[in-house]
Amino acid sequence: MRIRVLVWFEEDMYVAKEVVTGVTSQGRTLEKALSNLQEALELYLEEVPEALERIESINEKIVGVLEIEQKTPKAVRV
Repeated sequence: MRIRVLVWFEEDMYVAKEVVTGVTSQGRTLEKALSNLQEALELYLEEVPEALERIESINEKIVGVLEIEQKTPKAVRV
């Protein structure tokens, strides 16, 4: 099964989050963060096995990643 994962660097750690369940883990390297996430997700799915069907259903509908730039709103004057 393929899963969709968001990864970002925060302070001195990589953070990896599975997008459907919200299961999140971290590591000092990208590889360790992903390995930790895989372990955490396996444990989660042991406790909530019905989530696997939801992950598969949503992941097959994801068509890609869109990156947009959002302008910061101007401060409201009082």
